Amino acid sequence: MKVLVLGAGQLARMMALAGAPLNIEVLAYDVGTGHVVHPLTQQLMMKGLNTAITYAHVITAEFEHIPHDILDLCAASGKFRPTAEAIKAGGDRRLEKSLLDRAGVANATYHLITTRDDFEQAIEKVGLPMVLKSALGGYDGKGQWRLKSADAKEAIWAELESFLQAAPEQAIVAEAFIPFDREVSVIGARGQDGSLAIYPLTENTHSNGVLSLSVAQSDSQALQAEAEAMFKALAETLDYVGVLAIEFFEVNGTLLVNEIAPRVHNSGHWTQQGAETCQFENHLRAVCGLPLGSTALLRPTAMVNILGEDTLDDAILGLPHCHVHWYGKEKRPGRKMGHINVCASPKCDLKAALDELAAHLDPQAFPVVRI
Repeated sequence: MKVLVLGAGQLARMMALAGAPLNIEVLAYDVGTGHVVHPLTQQLMMKGLNTAITYAHVITAEFEHIPHDILDLCAASGKFRPTAEAIKAGGDRRLEKSLLDRAGVANATYHLITTRDDFEQAIEKVGLPMVLKSALGGYDGKGQWRLKSADAKEAIWAELESFLQAAPEQAIVAEAFIPFDREVSVIGARGQDGSLAIYPLTENTHSNGVLSLSVAQSDSQALQAEAEAMFKALAETLDYVGVLAIEFFEVNGTLLVNEIAPRVHNSGHWTQQGAETCQFENHLRAVCGLPLGSTALLRPTAMVNILGEDTLDDAILGLPHCHVHWYGKEKRPGRKMGHINVCASPKCDLKAALDELAAHLDPQAFPVVRI
C-alpha cells in the first residue's frame, strides 16, 4: 500500500515509521516546493503532484493549512482521506464553528467579525472578556487578541482593522473567554466502515501558547464518555476517516470544544509508548481500510515537547522510562524539534519519572515538565 501525505514535516515522518512494519510505503508532498520526498531523509522521490496522485493508493494530510486547489485536486482523485471538507474546517475557524454547531457539540459562544459593526455586535453578544482569533492561519498562540475591558476597545479594534485590511480573505472569530479548570484533548480514529477507536483523555499544559506537556493516565469515566460522544458526533457529521483530535476546556466537570485538528496531533505523541497502537499507525490503518488497532492505555505516559533545542543531556538516554524522538530539523527559537515520552513503571510512578527527567533539563527551555 502506498500513501501520499500532504505535508513533509514531523507528522509525515512518524507516519512513515509507523507504516513500515505494516508494509505501508509513505511519501510526503512538500506543499512549499511541490516536490515529493521521503519523509525521513527528505530525498527527492518524484516531481509533481499529479505524478504522486497517480502513484499513491491513498492520500492524506499532516496539517490543515493546505491550499484549496491542492485539496480539491486530491479529492477529485477519489483517494483522499478524510475529506477536503474536514481539512478545510480544521484550517478555517469559520468553517470549524459551523461544523461544531451542525454536530451539536458544546463550544464557546462566538460571533464573526469583518466590520466595525460586527465588532460592536460581538461585544454585545459574546460579552467581555473575549478572545479574538484569526479565521485563517493562527496556531500555537499566533493570530490572537484579548479584549478584557471596554476601555481597551478602540486600541484592539485598530489592530483588528489593520489586520483585516491587510488580508481581505480573513475574518475574526470572537469567542467568550472561558475560565477553564484545565485543557484536555481526545484523539480517536474512525475507519472506513464507521468503526471507532478512541484513546484516553490527555491533559495538556501550554507555555506561551505552545503545548509543552501532555499527560495520559486514567481519568474520569464521565468525562471520557462525554469526550467520546462528542468525537462520535463530529466524526459522523464529517463522515470522517482517519485520526481526529479534539481539544477541550474542562469547566466545572464538563467539556467545551475549543478546536479540532483533522489529523494526528501533538497531544497524541504519547501513544507511541503509552498505547497498544499509536495514533500514527491507527491513522494509516483507517485511511488504508485496515482494521483499527487497540487504543488501550498500557501505562500512564507523558509527552514533553522539545522546543528550540537540538541537544539533550546524554544521561536522559540512560533513564529507563524516557524515550526521545527527534524530528531532524534545523534549530530555531520556539520550533518543535522533537519530544520525549515518559512512562510510568511498577517501580516508578509517572510523577517520579517526570521529576527524574526534569533534573536533566534546562528549566528555561523546559518550563513545564513536572505534574
